[in-house]
Amino acid sequence: MDIVADELIEARWVLPVQPWQVIEHGAVAVRNGRIVAIGTAAELAPRVAASRVTRLPEHALMPGLINAHAHAGMTLLRGYADDLTLMRWLQESVWPAEARWVAPDFVRDGTRLACAEMLRGGVTTFSDMYFFPDAAIAAAQRAGIRMVAGLVLLEFATAYARDAAAYLHQGLAARDRWAGASNLHFTLAPHAPYTVSDDTFTQVATYAAQLDLRVHIHVHETRDEIEQGLAQNAERPLARLRRLGLLGPELIGVHAVHLADAEIALLAEHGAALVHCPVSNLKLGSGVARFADWLAAGIPVGLGSDSVVSNNRHDLFAEMRMAALLAKGVSGDASVVPARQALHAATLGGATALGLGAETGSLEPGKAADLLAVDLGGADSRPLYDPVSQLVYVAGREQVSDVWVAGERRVTGGCLQTDDAAELIALATDWQLRIAADRPSPDNQRGRTRS
Repeated sequence: MDIVADELIEARWVLPVQPWQVIEHGAVAVRNGRIVAIGTAAELAPRVAASRVTRLPEHALMPGLINAHAHAGMTLLRGYADDLTLMRWLQESVWPAEARWVAPDFVRDGTRLACAEMLRGGVTTFSDMYFFPDAAIAAAQRAGIRMVAGLVLLEFATAYARDAAAYLHQGLAARDRWAGASNLHFTLAPHAPYTVSDDTFTQVATYAAQLDLRVHIHVHETRDEIEQGLAQNAERPLARLRRLGLLGPELIGVHAVHLADAEIALLAEHGAALVHCPVSNLKLGSGVARFADWLAAGIPVGLGSDSVVSNNRHDLFAEMRMAALLAKGVSGDASVVPARQALHAATLGGATALGLGAETGSLEPGKAADLLAVDLGGADSRPLYDPVSQLVYVAGREQVSDVWVAGERRVTGGCLQTDDAAELIALATDWQLRIAADRPSPDNQRGRTRS
């Protein structure tokens, strides 16, 4: 035996994603949180001296899912503001609720709930954008999930900061405080073109270059956003970002529902990445993004849930399936975005978009052992001719049996290992009662806007 491992995981199918293949009766060896070998079980078993062997005879073993865009702290507002267009959703419900409730304990507890939901659903990495990043990071560290913490910037005052300079100062201070923490990464996260000034964008571009940080931003989400940009700046939002020095490999554009052909080509030319949030886009009536065209142009693309106030689930299985089906329906071509491409977007595509492609997103020796196992042994997953097709078009997050982050087991047999389900339910119930008791009636809420 020439390979020493902490754990050897054997599964009916192993899907490395990179290189693309399906390994029948495969195995992955893990040591010190890293993948040290991958191949068939017959090849590896004689070569690996493992402290622990896990056998998953009816399972697909694959890279952990990447939720490339979330607002985890908002989980305490799940279902609070349904069936509204984006600006009404923001102005009449979300912003007033945040003004009343958002504080470190709200963000900590909401992120704690989100992390539990994501881990049970096979998500091993999420990219966040929200207030009080210290509280969110503490919750993610407790959960043992990989996190990309977005340091949010806005022009208007909130409970977190009074102006753009304060947002930037507090975000960078949080980054310094958590330097060296495991499974933690950062981006600068200016909210959107309609909430951030030219001066602030220029500062963001400077800090992104100096600190080697990516820039995570909502862009071209709605037609109203584009019309507002034309009215105020005589240019479309993406053109404005380009003028201000933000269009490059560091840019992660989220939603991007309304892109012209030339804009897709421009993003590809500059090496920018995009995040597709199909369920949130549909629920807010924002439209259907040109996902297949992005992929055809060679743009790195990940999938995101957005917040559960606009989704209402952190469910990457749902996003994978919806992304593939919408692309087929819009194009009228059933061959576009096959299951393989959808699975890639939910794993290595998302990792690449976030700048983590060398760390996670595929099962390769040297990478972090971020893995999930999906039980395909039930009658509702049979017959099974193609495990990749089954994962995208049939399986759901309830079939996730086991999850590892950096080689540490976070879910075993469908049960979360890093938090207590009863405690989480009690926590959510307490917040629900408090928020519901203070919630304005629909008649009183109508017309409330942020100036």
